[in-house]
This record gives sequence, C-alpha cells and structure tokens, in this order.
Amino acid sequence: MAAAVRRERQRAGLTLSEVARRAGIGKSTMSGLEAGTANPSLETMWALAAALDIPLSRLLDPPQHEVALLRTKDMPSLASTASNYVATLLSTSPANARRDIYLIQAEPGEPRISRPHPAGTIEHIIVGRGAVQIEVLGETYELHAGDYLTYPGDQPHTYTALESGTNTIFVVESY
Repeated sequence: MAAAVRRERQRAGLTLSEVARRAGIGKSTMSGLEAGTANPSLETMWALAAALDIPLSRLLDPPQHEVALLRTKDMPSLASTASNYVATLLSTSPANARRDIYLIQAEPGEPRISRPHPAGTIEHIIVGRGAVQIEVLGETYELHAGDYLTYPGDQPHTYTALESGTNTIFVVESY
C-alpha cells in the first residue's frame, strides 16, 4: 500500500501535508503510510481515496493476472476502527472502467458510517449471508440473503450488520 499511496499522491501533484489535511489525518500518519510503517484503518484509506479523488482500490495496489484464483487469506483487507466490519478487495476495475468489487464481513454492533465517495459513485450490495441495514438519502433498507440494493455512493450512507456472520458483496462504480 505504501507505494500506491505515494504514487497516487505524486500523480495528483499534492504534497504530503496537503493530502493529510484533505483526508483529515495527521502528517505523521501520512508519512508512516508512505513509508510502509503505519497500519491504516478502513476509514483512513477511504479518507485518503476521497482526498485524492480516486477509487480505494488504487491505494490497495493488488497484482493483476489474466486468470486468478484468490484465497481470502491472501487478499488485501482493511478493518474498520469504528465498527466490526472488514472490507476485502476482490477485484479492481480494468483500465477502461472504474469498478471495484469487495467482500464485506461484518458483525452486529456499531454501524459503518461512510463518507460520500467521489461524485458519480454508485454502490451495489448483494447479501450472501445474514442481514444488513443500509441507510441512504434519508431512507432505511433491510436486506437479507439474496437481496440486492443499489444507491448513490457519493451521498453519506451507513451499513449495519443485523445478524452474526453477515457477508455481503459490494460493487463500487465511479463515473
């Protein structure tokens, strides 16, 4: 992740201090991220992606293969510090599109509160196991295994696991 954070900051033409300010994190945290000595939370990485106006997957920098079998234990995962929620990047978007796929493993407890992602972001959620509650645009939606919901990811939204062992798939598209 360290190389990807540095690469994207430099690509944006921003100083380390400016990215830290935009993301709402300390300059020392930002320095540690670029040096590979920090252990960032999901919230920190989302804040960096928003500050750089890029999809989160660009900061995770997973390897690209023509055919790939990915084992959960080998995939890049980020845990939330605010709720029992872990996001695992399953697939990044190809160069000609902006689409990322995540496996979310969550337990009941504190909701995962998401800041708005870059303008034009659309999120799709498919519940594989358990149940979740999604709040977006002033509405609350309860989803169970097999349910699908799409909504504007560029608006504030929350995710709350309602059952133990909840697993969902998120597809995040940016236009």
